[in-house]
Amino acid sequence: MRVRSTTSSPRDSQADTIVVGAFDGEGIPHDVEGDVLTGLLESGEARTRFKSLAVVHADDLRIVLIGLGKRDEFDAERARVAAAVALGRASELGTKVLCWELPHKLDDAIAAGFVEGTLLAAYRFDAYKSRGADDEPSGPQELVISDHGDRSAIVEAAAIGATATNAARDLQNTPSNDKTPTRIAERARKLAAELGLDCEVLGREQIRAAGMGAFSAVAQGSDEEPALITLRYDGPGATGPVLGFVGKGVTFDSGGISLKPGKGMSDMKFDMSGAAAVLHATEAIARLQLPVRLVTVIGATENLPSGRAVKPGDIVRAKTGVTIEVINTDAEGRLVLADCLAHARDCGAERIVDLATLTGGIVTALGDQYAGVFATDDDWCAAVTAAGEVSGEVVWRLPLHPSYADAIKGRYGDIVNSTESPKASSISGAEFLHRFVEDTPWAHLDIAGVADNTGRDYARKGGTGWGVRLLIELARRSASTSAS
Repeated sequence: MRVRSTTSSPRDSQADTIVVGAFDGEGIPHDVEGDVLTGLLESGEARTRFKSLAVVHADDLRIVLIGLGKRDEFDAERARVAAAVALGRASELGTKVLCWELPHKLDDAIAAGFVEGTLLAAYRFDAYKSRGADDEPSGPQELVISDHGDRSAIVEAAAIGATATNAARDLQNTPSNDKTPTRIAERARKLAAELGLDCEVLGREQIRAAGMGAFSAVAQGSDEEPALITLRYDGPGATGPVLGFVGKGVTFDSGGISLKPGKGMSDMKFDMSGAAAVLHATEAIARLQLPVRLVTVIGATENLPSGRAVKPGDIVRAKTGVTIEVINTDAEGRLVLADCLAHARDCGAERIVDLATLTGGIVTALGDQYAGVFATDDDWCAAVTAAGEVSGEVVWRLPLHPSYADAIKGRYGDIVNSTESPKASSISGAEFLHRFVEDTPWAHLDIAGVADNTGRDYARKGGTGWGVRLLIELARRSASTSAS
């Protein structure tokens, strides 16, 4: 969808549908002739209740009037939801060019929310659907944001972020037979060439040679070549600490020898959602030319059972020299991330955040609205949390504690990759990863509950691209902090 902003009135935007929002207790600032919209509200045919919709034709205009609720409760996330709801109705009406008339006195984050909600809700994944000769794209093909002030910069940035999120969703939704580690590496190389990033990809033998025995152990069960992908971005004028984004990229997770139940296993194509997020967040950060230094690390592999697969009871040695007793081969993501986190540190990362669909326990604890965050540094955790509040990708902090670290001590190796007890599984998983960041400020985001099928108005089914916009905002805030 094309996106543009204008300071002209919606009538002059050449849109065939205009969306007007109404807050509780506030009038319509720019009503059409005859105060038609005000009349709809006064008659009760339209309401200011959040997400309430009404459609009217007046002055040769087609107008969707949507309730925005109380102004003091309205934020960027509500803007995304309102935009998604309005888009749904506009699409039913056959809209081709949609114009949002922004309510007065909204901050930039809320203005961006209208753009993001529209683009995210317009997303469709139909690459594998058969098409007829007469099939045409459904829904609006252009979005116009109309406001008195110049919002062009914020609109453009929001469009870049939402487009990157949708690119991550494409990668998530792609079936695993077409989403091999090699294909992800190819995508990374293509983006690097386009955006001027440094890109290095290591294959199976190079990963082994680098001493990454934990990553190698997961990869050895599959014929597909694994890929350790490292991207570097040095933004113009960047002076702050080097950020490290690390993403779990298990392109299909069968559980390995500790085989998962068959029901729902098809969704294990989403086990690379962390990789999709860090890859396309890096893309957006480069397109926005944010003044940060960034190293992005992706560990991409399949986890399959075979005669070569790692077995429960095996002991492997990570890049740091730590030995790991494999208790459960379905706790594979932390094995991959152990070496990737160490690699990010070796590449100079001074502030690290990793994203991983790591544990089912986080879904039990937090459901599909919050991701869990675990952190070694309060300031870094606060920055991650604040970025999530702005992006609508909210996180809830859970503890790290020596007693949980004790739970992963091994009998035969230094540590185990899974405890026998189901208690605090997300925390013990985070404590496992904690061993590999040492004293580097680090935040671990367990996104197993939010990566797909969240039911949100703008991302109901399939991959959500969760984390792309959080990481962009985190980079933006890091750049701002460094500048000050």
